[in-house]
Amino acid sequence: MNVKELFEQAVTNSKQITSRPDNDTLLKLYSLYKQATEGNAPAEGPTNPFDFVAKAKHNAWTALDGLDAEAAMQQYIDLVNSLRG
Repeated sequence: MNVKELFEQAVTNSKQITSRPDNDTLLKLYSLYKQATEGNAPAEGPTNPFDFVAKAKHNAWTALDGLDAEAAMQQYIDLVNSLRG
């Protein structure tokens, strides 16, 4: 299997994780997924200053700027595999 196929399998597997990961891990999963599928985050973040969740997601994604899609996919795969035990 190539990295893209393994990534798609990891996305499916992530929905089967039995215990809910902590918020930092969820942000890492989100940001790696977005980086792998969409590339760098848009420069402008959420416009609502009170939408703390959206701001945290945008900040986590922005922290990955410059990471190529294949590397993001591999990190996502590794993280999901570590969560599955």
